[in-house]
Amino acid sequence: MNIKHLREIKVGIVAVVCLVLLYFGFNFLKGFNIFSIVDHYQGVYTELNGLTAQAPVYIRGYKVGQVDAIRYDFSKDSSFVVSISINRDIDLPQGTTMDLVADGLLGGSAIALSLPTHAEGPMYKEGAMLPTQIVPGLIDNIQAGLLGDLDSTIVVAKTLIANVNAQLADDHLKHSLENIDKLSGDLTITSRSLKDLMSNRVPGIVDNLDTTLANIEVISRDIREADLKATVARVDTAVDQVNVLLAEARSTDGTLGMLLNDKTLYVNINSTVQSADSLLVDLKANPRRYVHFSLFGGKDKSDKAKKKK
Repeated sequence: MNIKHLREIKVGIVAVVCLVLLYFGFNFLKGFNIFSIVDHYQGVYTELNGLTAQAPVYIRGYKVGQVDAIRYDFSKDSSFVVSISINRDIDLPQGTTMDLVADGLLGGSAIALSLPTHAEGPMYKEGAMLPTQIVPGLIDNIQAGLLGDLDSTIVVAKTLIANVNAQLADDHLKHSLENIDKLSGDLTITSRSLKDLMSNRVPGIVDNLDTTLANIEVISRDIREADLKATVARVDTAVDQVNVLLAEARSTDGTLGMLLNDKTLYVNINSTVQSADSLLVDLKANPRRYVHFSLFGGKDKSDKAKKKK
């Protein structure tokens, strides 16, 4: 073997090593762990929501693998077959699902392996087809909520616009606007009157009020300066005299007391009134018995009859 052939062999070995390093380096940069042993599983989806190869695979938020490949067949309802690889030391029990979830706020997607709380039955074998489901993310929930609220808002807005159009087509709105215009004019007149009252009459009222307050102050000062003690003393003296007068009226010793308390005087006065009343009655019945009157000085026939007897 000559030196020329030896150089060619060295160049070939270097080229092979470079190609191998390039292959593994490229796969490593793509996210493949070329130094660990992994197991592969598959799942079928109707849509991917932006899922791509090399997307992470999580279990409870911890990355355990990645998406290896995505195959699609649009002639089927479940068009996408997703192949994933996870660390071989992780066993997937029966009931595990491959959930398609949102990965962050930028719209990316990832695979989340949802393990059952209580494992039942045997473990999935490598290459098994796992059950799948699509879990809506935060953005999807917000969009769904906003769209629902937007739909209800649009319905309310349409109803409001229809009512406004109906009111505009009706004469009641025109009358209402006319009434509002009239009310505005009345308010303007009232405001002008109030302004005139505040500028012309209120100052006079305030001046009169000041005068009244001054008079009240003078009266109050006169009341303070008045000799109330002497007035009260005089009132007390008058009350005492009235009390003495009432005591004399209640007593039977004095003249006033005897007039007010002696029953004999009342009986005598009552008897006298009755006698006077009887006298008046008899006087009315027999006036000639008490009055003798003759125009010619003649005597009463009764006297003549007495003489004959």
